[in-house]
Amino acid sequence: MASRRLSIVGLADGQQPMTNEDQSAFVVFNGELFDYVEKRAELASRGHRLVTHCDTEIIPHLWEESHEGMFERLRGQFAIALYDVRRHQLNLGRDRFGISPLYWTRQGDWLLFASEIKGLLASGMFIPKADLRGLDHIFTFAAMPGPVTCFEGIQMLTPGHYLQITPGNDGTTVIQDRTYWQMDFPDQGDENPETDPRKLVDEFEQILLNAVEKRLRADVPVGAYLSGGLDSSMIVAMACKLKGPAINTYTVRVDDPALDELSGANQSAKHIGTKPPIVQDFRASDALEMYPQLIQAAEAPVIDTSCAALLMLARRVHSCGQKVVLTGEGADEWLAGYPWYKIAKILGILDMVPGMRLSDVARRAYLKHFEVPQYPAGFRSGLEEIVGGPNAWIDSYGVLALAKLRFYAEPMREVLANSSPWSDLGLDRDRAKHWHPLNRGLWVGAKVTLAGHLLQAKGDRVAMHSSVEVRYPFLDEDVFDFTSKLHPKWKLRGFRDKHLLRLVADRWLPPEIARRHKVIFRAPLDSFHIDPEPKFVGELLSEDSLRRTGYFDIAQVQHWRKAFRQMRANSLPRLSVEMGLAAVVATQLWHHTFIDGSLADLPVWSAD
Repeated sequence: MASRRLSIVGLADGQQPMTNEDQSAFVVFNGELFDYVEKRAELASRGHRLVTHCDTEIIPHLWEESHEGMFERLRGQFAIALYDVRRHQLNLGRDRFGISPLYWTRQGDWLLFASEIKGLLASGMFIPKADLRGLDHIFTFAAMPGPVTCFEGIQMLTPGHYLQITPGNDGTTVIQDRTYWQMDFPDQGDENPETDPRKLVDEFEQILLNAVEKRLRADVPVGAYLSGGLDSSMIVAMACKLKGPAINTYTVRVDDPALDELSGANQSAKHIGTKPPIVQDFRASDALEMYPQLIQAAEAPVIDTSCAALLMLARRVHSCGQKVVLTGEGADEWLAGYPWYKIAKILGILDMVPGMRLSDVARRAYLKHFEVPQYPAGFRSGLEEIVGGPNAWIDSYGVLALAKLRFYAEPMREVLANSSPWSDLGLDRDRAKHWHPLNRGLWVGAKVTLAGHLLQAKGDRVAMHSSVEVRYPFLDEDVFDFTSKLHPKWKLRGFRDKHLLRLVADRWLPPEIARRHKVIFRAPLDSFHIDPEPKFVGELLSEDSLRRTGYFDIAQVQHWRKAFRQMRANSLPRLSVEMGLAAVVATQLWHHTFIDGSLADLPVWSAD
C-alpha cells in the first residue's frame, strides 16, 4: 500500500501507511476526518496510544474496536484502504456522499485500487478499453456516478460502501461489496412537523456553523470559493465570523457578461467584511486550451465546460500557496435549489386531473421543437418505475439524452439496446416509493449529479490536479440528517427554493444576496464551435476519427455541426444540440487521450 500525501493535518508526522500499537491493522487514507480531535480524546481515554498529530492514525484504532462498524463511525470525506493482518483481509471504503474517489479492478490474481484511474493504468497490467455502458452514462446523466466507469473492467466504489477482500478456505478470494450507509428520508407525511420558523432557523444555523468550524481545522490556512451566490456567501460569512476576515477567497470572471459572477462576489465580500476575491479570468479560448488537460484529469468525457474554469481556479489557488478551500456544493442538493424542481411542481399540477397524464402531453408537444426522433411511448413511465415514482431529474437529464437519438452510431445502439444506465445505479426504489416526490428528486440528484459530476469532474479531479483539497460544509453528516427530515415546504416554499437557508441568510447577508436567484455556474457550451473552428475539434470530428472510434453516426455529426447555428440562440432545443456536440467532442478527446492517440494532434496520457 502506498500514498502520495497532501499534508494538511499533522504536517511533520503524518506519513503513511500508518498502524496501531500492535501493528494488526495498516492503513492508507485520502481525505479528512473532521472530528478527529474528539475521536483522538475518546480513544486515548479508552487506553489507546496515539503517537502522531494526524487524523489518519485514528483509523486503525477505530478498526481495532469496531472492525467493519468503523465506517459508520467516521465523519468526513475519505477513501480508505485498510489491511487487517490477522484476518489477511483488505478493506476499501469511501465516504457517504462520494467526495473522495476510489477505483478498483481485478486483473487475474491481482486486485488493484487507487484514487485515480491513471494509477491503475500505470500498472501496465492491462490495455485500456472503452466500456460502452460507461460512455452511455455520460450521455444519460452528464456524469459518471458509478459503479461503472468508461474503462472496461475498472469500477468505482459506490459512496457509502466498502469493499471487503478476504481469502477463502479453498484458496480462492472472496470480494464483497457492502453498504454501511445510504441516504434516507421520512415517509411522506412523517417529515418534521415543526411550524415555528425561528426554532428551525436557530437549529439549522447552529448545525451549519458547526460544520464550517470543523472544516476550518487544518495546520495550513483555509480559503474559500466565492461566487457571490447564496451558498458560497453563507459559507464565507460563517468562516469569517469563526476565523476572522483575512480568509482568502477566489472567484472566476467569465468574459460573457451573462455568465460573469465577479460583481456578485465583490458585493458579498464587501458586506461580509473580507478582502476582495482573488480573480481567475476565463474566456472561451481558455476552455479550448484547457480541455485536453481537463479530460486527462477527469479520466472521463466532460460536457460541462465550466469544469475547465475550475481547473484554472484550482491552479490559481495553488499558485497563491493555498492547499484547502471551502465551497458551497450541497445546498442545492438538500434544499431543492435547481430550477427543474419548480418545473416538476408545475407539471405535477397538470397531473392532478384524474385519469390523465397532462404533463406527458405537454412534454411531447414541447419536444417536437427539438427536431429529433422521440423515445417510445412508455419510456418515461419505465424510468419512473426504476426510481420509485415521478422525479424532477428525468426531465433535466432528458435534454442531454436526446443526443443519443441524434448521434449514436448503429453499433453503439445495438450494444446498448439491452442496457439501462438508470438500472445500473442500483437504486432502492421500494424505499423511495414512500418518500415525498421532492425528496425522491433530491435523492437521485445527490446519487447522480452530486456524486458523479460536482464532486468528481468539478470537484476532486480538477482540484487535486493542482494539489488543492476542497471541503464541503453543506455535505456535513449532521447537515444532511437535519435537512432530510424537514417537511418539503421548508425546502421549496411555493416556487421559492432553499427556503430555510434563505431565512438563515437573512441574519447574515443583505437581502439582495439572501434572495438572489440560483444561477448555475457554466461557461459557453458552444466554445468548441466558434469561428474559426479549433484545429483539434476538426480532427476529432473528422470522418476518419469518427470511424476509428465507431461511437457516433458520421452523417449526423456533420449535419448538426452546421445546423445548430441556425437555431434560436439560448433556446432549449439549441442547448440540447450544443450539449450533445460537446459530449461527442469530449468522448472523442477521451478516446484519443487514453485509448488511441491517433485522432488529433494533441498530447496523450502516458504512465512514463
